[in-house]
This record gives sequence, structure tokens and C-alpha cells, in this order.
Amino acid sequence: MRLEIQLFASLRERAGRSTLALDALEGPLDVAGLKRELARRHPELGDLAFVRGVIGTCYVADSTPLCDGAVVALLPPVSGGAPDDPAELARGVFELCASPLDPALAQRRVEDARCGAVCMFTGTTRGHNRGKRVVKLEYEAFDAMTGPEMARIFARCTAELGADEGARALRMLVQHRVGTVGVGEPSVVIAVASPHRDLAFRAARFLIDELKASLPIWKKEHYPDGEHWVGERS
Repeated sequence: MRLEIQLFASLRERAGRSTLALDALEGPLDVAGLKRELARRHPELGDLAFVRGVIGTCYVADSTPLCDGAVVALLPPVSGGAPDDPAELARGVFELCASPLDPALAQRRVEDARCGAVCMFTGTTRGHNRGKRVVKLEYEAFDAMTGPEMARIFARCTAELGADEGARALRMLVQHRVGTVGVGEPSVVIAVASPHRDLAFRAARFLIDELKASLPIWKKEHYPDGEHWVGERS
């Protein structure tokens, strides 16, 4: 049995490469078994207990069986189309951005005459964290998965909050930086418009909380004397 493993962020750095090929594996094998075998063959990867497996663009459980030739992405813990189309904004628009974010522009994009509330959340780079002075952040994303995962987050948001096309309508835009972000610069912007403020507030909170929990984007803090992947447990 042969598997191809894709590595990201701190796992990629520890391995010194972005992919690993595991040959001569004894099957049947699930994701948990794969992680045990990786720990045996590549101890430099460290503790894989909190690493999540992905097949295609979906997270999978550790009990998921693997077939010969499968490609499995291992993700350490995680810290667009037509953006001005009302139908797209109702479903939620997500954009990865390599250039600086403009919160005011994001707000204008979700504004609508039918919406009396616009709620904005902007996450910026702190100058100090973990008792150290931060000089910059570096963000890395699993590009092929961020869009589909954020679409699932948007869908959960509309379902759990009972959004509709009338008095409980939502217009949602999420932008996240990749690459280097300086101190004080925005790294994530969430803009939500709705006819009434309560739904807009709740949706914005839902989106940032879910994004932080499952979107495959990693943050590395750079200090004057070193660096650290935020969220690492090992």
C-alpha cells in the first residue's frame, strides 16, 4: 500500500519538504494508523495527536479508512467569484488576499438599501503576544481547501441563525490575508449586513469563531529573537 502525504506550515518545516511518500504500508489502514506510522518513520514531525486529516477538500475523522494511492493532507491546528452580486453575498463571499485589506471597502461592498445594519470585525496584528514583541506575522493557507471550508461555514451560519431573503437576510464578506502582515495591519476582515442589528452581530461573531476553529490558515509570529507557529501544541 502506498500513500502520498501533503504537509503544511510547521509540519512542512519539520519535514523539510511539502510531500512525503509512504510505501510498503500494511493495510487496512485508517488516518489514525497513518499518523502512527508517520510518527514511527518520521519522528521529526513531532506529536501528531492534534493534527487533522483532509482528503480532497474535507476534514476526515481519524477512523476514516484509506485506500492504496490516496492523497492525504495533514493540517496542524489552525489558529471569490462575483463579490458584488447580491446572490453571491447572500451565500457568502470569501477571498484570500496577498495585498493589504481595506475594511472600509469591504463595508461598502455589503451595504444595501434593504439592510439597516452593517457589522464589521477587523483582526489586526498585535505588537506583543506570549510575552514577546511581535515584529510581523506570516500567514500560510491551504488554498484548495479554504474556499470549500469557508462555504461550509457560511452555510452553517445561515442555517443556525435562520437567515432568509426577507427580514432575516444576510450579506456576508470575509477576507483573509496570506503572506507577511505588519504590526497594526488587518489580517482578517468580516463584513455582514442585515436588515436588523442583532442578526448582523450574531453572524459576524459566528463567522470569526468558526473561521478560527477550522479554516486551514496558519499564523507564524516573528520576534526579534525567533519565530513561532501559533496554535502549536508540541
